[in-house]
Amino acid sequence: MYENELAVAIELARETGEEILRRYTEPIKIESKIYEDKYAEPVTEADRVANEMIVNSLRREFPDDGILAEESVDDETRLQKNRVWMIDPIDGTSGFIERNGDFAVQIGLAVAGESVLGVVYQPFHRILYRAVKEGGCWVEYGNTAPTRTIVSAQNDFREMTLAVSRSHRSPRMSRVVETLDVKKEVQRGSVGVKVGLIVSRDCDLYIHLSPRTKEWDTCAPEIILREAGGGFTDIFGRPFIYNKPDPRNLNGIAATNGVVHQNVIERLSLLLEEFERKPA
Repeated sequence: MYENELAVAIELARETGEEILRRYTEPIKIESKIYEDKYAEPVTEADRVANEMIVNSLRREFPDDGILAEESVDDETRLQKNRVWMIDPIDGTSGFIERNGDFAVQIGLAVAGESVLGVVYQPFHRILYRAVKEGGCWVEYGNTAPTRTIVSAQNDFREMTLAVSRSHRSPRMSRVVETLDVKKEVQRGSVGVKVGLIVSRDCDLYIHLSPRTKEWDTCAPEIILREAGGGFTDIFGRPFIYNKPDPRNLNGIAATNGVVHQNVIERLSLLLEEFERKPA
């Protein structure tokens, strides 16, 4: 199932990744995207070029599908489509700007609101994660053959490693770490990169409290983690539903090795009550 779609997504991710790398060492012109609440995010020419490459190719290959892409004007006709591609041309633009390698090309496909296909490619490290529903999770390092992978079976929080963002930690996130009693952390950028750490068994958990991620941040990583045996919900334990009118993931992200997912949600629930945080 989805063999053609997966082949197209893999080829596009690699081609786009090479184009991004060609711009990686050049002077980078940085602009800002300002949202309605005055929140700003950086954007570069590489973001826009990569976005155009992917979107144009998908429109040629799958003209009947909808598309939701970070650097494209949202075409609301997607809401009438059963199949919608979710594109983040450079997930982790800050990592691209800072030249630390923490960025990824993300191409996901949602069918009837569910993530069913995902490709996450890290151009700098040449790591490609891919998955389709009921097809397992596979990883390729450089030119190596694809290897099927599964998450860790670790269930002792004190022995687990938490993937965290490079940005300054909020007091509430510090409370999460304290409550989970996790002793080890790895700082990386990009949702896809951090989920990749769980898939590769370098980490076991990733908690994102912020309501600022979008559907294109999570669609591809979700199916990849789920097919590796992990758990992926919002912080209230609710499943993600894709192709909504508002693409924001207002209820954060809880990504785990699956074994402890329900335990994590239960521990978070007490904190969310303390924070007076309710599902959006």
